[in-house]
Amino acid sequence: MRRPPARLTAGLLVLLTSCQQLNSAGPGRYAVTLGAARSIPVAVPYTGTWTVSGVPAWVSVSKTAGSGPISFTLTADRGAGTPLAADVDELRGTLTVTWTDPGGRTGTVRWPVSADEFKLTGRVKAGPAVQGTDVRVRAVPNQPVQAASHGMIVTYRAGAGLGAQGVTARPDRRAAATLSARGLAAGATTRLGERSAAVRVADVDGALRALRADPAVESVTVNRVLHTQATAPTLATPVEPTDQFAPLQWAYRLLGYPAVWRDMQDHPYTKAVTVAVVDSGIRYDHPDLQGRLWTPGEGALDVLEATVDTAGTGNGDGDGPDTDPTDPSTPGRTASSHGTHVTGIIAARWGDNGATAGCAACSRTGVIGATNTANVKVLPIRAIDAEGNTDIAQVAVAVRYAAGLPVTLDGTTYTNPHPAQVINLSLGGAIAAAEAQPMCDAVTEATSAGALVVAASGNGYGTTPYYPAACPDAVAVSSVTLSGGSAPRRATYSNAYPQVQLAAPGGTDYFQDATYYNGARWDPRGDGSSEPFVDAIISTGWDYTRNAPNYEVEAGTSQAAPQVSALAALLLSKGVTTDAASTLARLTGTATDLGAAGRDDVFGYGMINPVAALGAPPVSDTLGLRLQDALGRVFQPKLDAVGRFQAYLGDGTFRVIGGRDRNANGVYGEPGEPASEKTAVLGADSPAVDVGDLTP
Repeated sequence: MRRPPARLTAGLLVLLTSCQQLNSAGPGRYAVTLGAARSIPVAVPYTGTWTVSGVPAWVSVSKTAGSGPISFTLTADRGAGTPLAADVDELRGTLTVTWTDPGGRTGTVRWPVSADEFKLTGRVKAGPAVQGTDVRVRAVPNQPVQAASHGMIVTYRAGAGLGAQGVTARPDRRAAATLSARGLAAGATTRLGERSAAVRVADVDGALRALRADPAVESVTVNRVLHTQATAPTLATPVEPTDQFAPLQWAYRLLGYPAVWRDMQDHPYTKAVTVAVVDSGIRYDHPDLQGRLWTPGEGALDVLEATVDTAGTGNGDGDGPDTDPTDPSTPGRTASSHGTHVTGIIAARWGDNGATAGCAACSRTGVIGATNTANVKVLPIRAIDAEGNTDIAQVAVAVRYAAGLPVTLDGTTYTNPHPAQVINLSLGGAIAAAEAQPMCDAVTEATSAGALVVAASGNGYGTTPYYPAACPDAVAVSSVTLSGGSAPRRATYSNAYPQVQLAAPGGTDYFQDATYYNGARWDPRGDGSSEPFVDAIISTGWDYTRNAPNYEVEAGTSQAAPQVSALAALLLSKGVTTDAASTLARLTGTATDLGAAGRDDVFGYGMINPVAALGAPPVSDTLGLRLQDALGRVFQPKLDAVGRFQAYLGDGTFRVIGGRDRNANGVYGEPGEPASEKTAVLGADSPAVDVGDLTP
């Protein structure tokens, strides 16, 4: 006879009877049920050895192996198991117990595990058409006043006395009696105060004459009809690039750049700005970067010593510091040009890039850069060798030089003729703060010289500060990627720590947790195939095997940092800001707050918001829901026909935002967009919460 599984619950630990105890026959099958609890102790008698494996992603166990009684604590992280749609009221999974009895016999058994989810309900409701106090009287030319009124508002004189002809001393009754005595039909009356009342009346002109004839009346005005204004924003037409790989560049859509490019086209960004990219150098021969770079002789510099790499074979170009920061070819090199990739995110050309017939495999249009037609140029500074390495001293020298401070290399003094207003550092390492001090000193000097120093927070999958991003005067940038919902999520590799100030799209780790939410398809092999494009960043690259330009896909905080640098440059080029301090304040003040409310270690002040920062025009106007927990995980329950939603979630604190999307990026209620936000706390003590109406 088949026995039902024993149940281990949070409130009661059920042990087997003697005939069911774990013995030479191996452990039995159990159902471990947490219910609403977060943790449950598991204790089962046994005399052999055992291991626990195959644990669901939303479950952790305190001990995974032992001998004798099976004993561990099982803890649920419900948020990790909640699906995007938040439509499952109970999480279910199994864990595997592998056993070996004293006689050497082995076996496995699977134990079901379940946990209740908690319920969140509410409604996203379209708000009134009036925006703020934007109300005006509608003029009705060439028509009598009755067509734009709801009657009269009458105010009686103080001390005049309202009791006349037996009427109680109330202004609404006095007014109605006066009109009735003149043969005028009075409709509904509303008392507005001790001496004032509104009276509905059809004959407005007659009522004016009758009330003004009463000596007790101080004033009579028409109760004008007011109408809502700006029932919908005037929408601009977004600018959509036509370059071959632009449809794959989802990060610009997430940041709302089609609206920014419309603003740029209608109101050119003309102030000259230099962005220094301190990196592995550049490929000047990439067609998509022509005309967007300061060249040798215009301030570009290679600061590397003749030998800096770990192999001791030189820095890759066979010489020391000079004015040519080309990222060189080396024997057997296969890695792409990191500096070329970072630069393309900021400044790749739009449209026909002039690729010639001599490069048959080259795209004639390629990718696009965020700065488009703005008067922005990149200053390449080579500080990373052909192996991808640098050191503290080389970075410190490069930062000082980028900011316009003189540096002396091998006896030659160099001064940058185009000091950078923005310095991008897509590099770093997990070094001690004391060791990083010389680099941090350089960042401080560059900041004092007027530069905004932007640095990648690091790809360490943890919370260890990376330098130079963690330097006090640097702007540390973490990475986000698409979630499938109406907000991005933290990229798993992105380091989180207190110095993080901003987040930007850096893409998914396509080796470990690749996602394909951007909806684009491509032909990676050029054979006519069509495959989903991973949520990573495509930009300019270099094929060192063929020694030819190409376009490569990468992901990391190295790709997030130049998104911030590009926006900083645009703020300065448009003239929204004038220096590093005002630029940083604008970046943080307009960022889209993600995860926990306020600044946090994961996203800093939030994801950069180019549309809000630059004041670009709205290009869409849709209503929707944004739902995140304090860790930044995103959930997207469905809205029914009238905007109601029902979500089954784990325990924790949730930000529930009903808002409008005005920049067509699918994120509702960002800065500059109408929003209504509420907070919900779910758990065993509050298993169901209704947040009511969210009316942006």
